[in-house]
Amino acid sequence: MIFIGICGASGSGKSTLATELTRDIDAGVTVLQQDAYYVNHPDMSFEERAKLNYDEPDIFDHDALYEDVSTLLGGAPIRRKAYDFSQHARCDTDEMIFPADVLILEGIHAFWDRRLLSKMFLKLYVSVDPDICLLRRIRRDIKERGRDIDSIANQYLATVKPMYEKYIRGYVTEADVVVMRGGKNARIVDILNGYLKSQLALASRG
Repeated sequence: MIFIGICGASGSGKSTLATELTRDIDAGVTVLQQDAYYVNHPDMSFEERAKLNYDEPDIFDHDALYEDVSTLLGGAPIRRKAYDFSQHARCDTDEMIFPADVLILEGIHAFWDRRLLSKMFLKLYVSVDPDICLLRRIRRDIKERGRDIDSIANQYLATVKPMYEKYIRGYVTEADVVVMRGGKNARIVDILNGYLKSQLALASRG
């Protein structure tokens, strides 16, 4: 199994890149979103959960994510994790995820856990102008996460931008490849897909 990590700022196009990579690979691909592994806080009220910093590294359950990745790499299935962004709460499912030829993990802190980094065959960092990231985040959060513009703006200024400056922009030093202009950079996607196909072919020959 080839394990790929995709990291970058919120709204940079990590999910898009993961989708584009799966489109042309003639193999099974499993994608895990780090966003599904937020630490659950059932003891807190909705108002308390809404005030948490969802952009710092410790907001994620890194042990659970590491365990799931290790299980898949070991050839066993896992149950899909999920998160309800409108309620700020975990909503894990009974859906089973089975091992595939390629495993992709994407998230703003995908490169945080050194244990996961050591298992990644290929590490990709998506680099996009912060203004573009903000616009994409606004569209996504309104359309997909039930947010309003005021809450998005407040969160961006309070946590998103500071955590990007403190942590996320520095993850570029861990990357094998920096993908400029986001996941729809067709030339880079074609190059990466060609490389992955060649590696899969080598692996199939033993």
